[in-house]
Amino acid sequence: MSKAASSAQIIEETVPAVAAPEEKRAAPEPQFRSPPKMPGMPGLHGRPQIVPRTPAAKETFVEGDYVVYPTHGVGKVERIATEDIAGHRLELIHITFEENRMTLRVPVSKARSAGLRKLATQKQFDDALAILKGRARIKRTMWSRRAQEYEAKINSGDPIAIAEVVRDLHRNAGQPDQSFSERQIYEAAMDRLAAELAALDKTEKAVAVQKLADYLKTIVKSAPEPVEGDADEEEG
Repeated sequence: MSKAASSAQIIEETVPAVAAPEEKRAAPEPQFRSPPKMPGMPGLHGRPQIVPRTPAAKETFVEGDYVVYPTHGVGKVERIATEDIAGHRLELIHITFEENRMTLRVPVSKARSAGLRKLATQKQFDDALAILKGRARIKRTMWSRRAQEYEAKINSGDPIAIAEVVRDLHRNAGQPDQSFSERQIYEAAMDRLAAELAALDKTEKAVAVQKLADYLKTIVKSAPEPVEGDADEEEG
């Protein structure tokens, strides 16, 4: 293992696990914290609909590629190497996430089912930007449920789904301010979009963030469109 990899957090995305028995692997901290369960919130039967992880089209990855991993966003393929781990001989894609100082190792055979993909094309990203122009669609459900659905969309890695989160939570001047939790989720979605835009434009993420912010300022938002939720989840 390289010195760079040894200093980074390494997550094994394999079935079965590829870490040697003596290695201790701390589970990655969730990027988001869902609101605490409150009295009256639904149990297992009332879980929000989670956006399924769609397998990416079969792609060939090479060193130097910028890629998107659903739950971590944009990273860079540092190398692809065959390694013997815990009795398994695996070809692993080493992906570094510089901002988080983390290295992810994904078996080539599992890359597609894990949702690993190359950057969106310019056309695909333009389609995501077009989503931002649409009217916000707000479900008439408890915020805790909507928050979990927004987080699932962000962690899907799909730029269209992430753009929907930005569209629904964006506020123009003169509109009611976002709550603290709304702001957190909004900024997380903006961060994901900006990271992919920066990689596409080959620029700094701060520049991409400003570009998205300027773009949103040009959009005149109409009142949100209410969308019916599940009957047992509607707010009073």
